[in-house]
Amino acid sequence: MNSAEALDPQAGHARMAWRGGRELASTNRPAWASLARKAMLTLVAAATLLGAGAARAQTLETVRERGYLICATTDALSGFAQMSPEGQWSGFDYDFCRAVATAVFGDPEKLRFYALSGAARFALLANGAIDVMARNGVWTMRRDTAYGAAYVGTSFFDGQSFLVPQSLGVVSAYELDGVSVCVVDGGEEIAKLREFFFSNQAAYREVRYEDREDLSVAYRSGLCDAVSAPASWLHAIRRGLPEPATHRILPERIAKGAFGPVVREGDAQWFDIVKWTLYGLIDAEEAGVTSLNIDSLSAAKTQSIRRLLGLEGDFGPSMGLERTFIANVIRAVGNYGEIFERSFGASTGAAVLRGQNALWTNGGQLYAPPVR
Repeated sequence: MNSAEALDPQAGHARMAWRGGRELASTNRPAWASLARKAMLTLVAAATLLGAGAARAQTLETVRERGYLICATTDALSGFAQMSPEGQWSGFDYDFCRAVATAVFGDPEKLRFYALSGAARFALLANGAIDVMARNGVWTMRRDTAYGAAYVGTSFFDGQSFLVPQSLGVVSAYELDGVSVCVVDGGEEIAKLREFFFSNQAAYREVRYEDREDLSVAYRSGLCDAVSAPASWLHAIRRGLPEPATHRILPERIAKGAFGPVVREGDAQWFDIVKWTLYGLIDAEEAGVTSLNIDSLSAAKTQSIRRLLGLEGDFGPSMGLERTFIANVIRAVGNYGEIFERSFGASTGAAVLRGQNALWTNGGQLYAPPVR
């Protein structure tokens, strides 16, 4: 396919562009949107031809008959999903999709991956055009109950914070006083910002913008001393700066947020498959099982490791998967910690502390029920 195509099912509410048969996305939304407006609706058209019956079918059966998983994320956000100049996806969300593909097929490459934006992502999930969203909007009651979608679990703890230059000389949000702060206008973020400074009786000046993409431009141009936004966006802004190490994200969170995989309501089997793929990644890190040592653990005597690797018990088949599905996933993509390190570690040039996303045993909030 040589011509550019785009997913834009509801007048621009969701956009995915691809070129030469490979999906293409950019954190530069204006360029992305310009490309999207030139093209036809491909994925939605295909879903329409399949009809509502396919959406109601058991997802595992549908995916296996198709021969590949269709997995998406919301926005192509650096660290979570980005494409190389060679057209290769990478990032936290992409690796989770590879993990689900491995759980189902034993092969992480049996996957088609898309980056979407806007409310239409829920419709694409509901009509069967997408099998799973690796990262949707922040988990809220409305999103979990009103759109025919079900959040599976938390894969990434987020929350509103502050990005500041090291030269500002602050290491805590409670030290901010007399600063100008870039923030998106008209939403919850500006309300939380006002609450924070009011409660701390500190002075500040708002520099308001309509879109989050404006925050990076304004900050780089020196139009504000700090940016307040969800930490996931601050990570992406920092990663795009010329010298990321000269900027820091302050540790405090002035609002909570959590991301996680999302599936259609009404298919308990598929819900469990995606859920236990996520839990398997977390449990593997807690047990010390990695992509590098997994083969040496085949003779392990520890019962929890043997169950995790499918050497004992019969857990996968109850969901229609192999007994060794978690072991297959770890061999292919690593455990949660390995995925986090690839996506946000020192090799990215803008390392992110694990913080809330550390295991519960290391002071974080990351926890998964055991395999037993």
